[in-house]
Amino acid sequence: MTPESTSISTVQLGSAENPLTVSALGLGCMGMSEFYGPRDDEQSLATLNRAIDLGVSFLDTAETYGLGHNEELIGRLIAERGSDAVTIATKFGIRREPGAYARGISNDPAYIREACEKSLKRLGVETIDLYYIHRIEKERPIEEVMEALSQLVDEGKIRHIGICEASPTTLRRANAVHQITALQSEYSLWTRDPEDGVFDTCREMGIGFVPYSPLGRGFLTGAMSSTDGLADNDFRRSNPRFADESINRNLFIVQAVQAMASDKGCTPAQVALAWVIAQGKEHGVSMVPIPGTKRSKYLEQNVGALSVELTREDLDDLNRLVPPGAASGERYTVEGMKGVNA
Repeated sequence: MTPESTSISTVQLGSAENPLTVSALGLGCMGMSEFYGPRDDEQSLATLNRAIDLGVSFLDTAETYGLGHNEELIGRLIAERGSDAVTIATKFGIRREPGAYARGISNDPAYIREACEKSLKRLGVETIDLYYIHRIEKERPIEEVMEALSQLVDEGKIRHIGICEASPTTLRRANAVHQITALQSEYSLWTRDPEDGVFDTCREMGIGFVPYSPLGRGFLTGAMSSTDGLADNDFRRSNPRFADESINRNLFIVQAVQAMASDKGCTPAQVALAWVIAQGKEHGVSMVPIPGTKRSKYLEQNVGALSVELTREDLDDLNRLVPPGAASGERYTVEGMKGVNA
């Protein structure tokens, strides 16, 4: 199931009064800059251009991805194709040193303004479509953070406010200051945390949901049973779920997906993505996954997931075979869990 031309519908995130209309599938761009092996800018730009040609115009980046490199890469795309060709989501809140994974979390209003200005410059745009709090600084009142972001909306520097990895309580407090358009959190067959109250809050408050890592960082594609073939700088080598003991325990999840893919005549990745997309209807939430890739081949496969139909029986079977909490291993290391579910 490989698409030949533009055929993607759109989804509205956020409130009916002020929605953000995006392609029904987005593209996570982080791996084009770091964490998933060496970068190849020309290959990445070819994939970004192919995404636009296919109708995948919702691009996800962040200031921390490659410490600015990822935004600059997308800025090159925008210079070529024009800002009207894409909807850009970027983020602030994770502060790192060059070459380091260790991070600090900052939501300081002065830093927010500085980060926004730098992102605008790297992207080469006048306004950011969706600006996320990448991680939440627990010691700082979320109301203070939202006031700073609301001011940037008033100034025309950002159009919509998003938040990542937030708890229901934080969502409610933030939304009371200014409408949250989208919550971005990890969600897939092997990470189902948002089902515990988050989806209910999003539905109630008119907040869209943008699942990142919907393919389990590549694990659910069935392409890996160990980390042996990964680049030395691939962060999955130190991720608890990819440790030998955990990855072996988690193979049953891939086997369930592979069996259904065989029945459907599609790829395991397409089944895993189709399951995530179906959860939007299941939970009554506008949902737009952002699977990441730097290769056109996998982008095209991901777009093909939009044509995969999972029946009620299919969904029940996957829920039975892979229930919430079934995965072995934590989502991140202790360092990576900073600001998660805050």
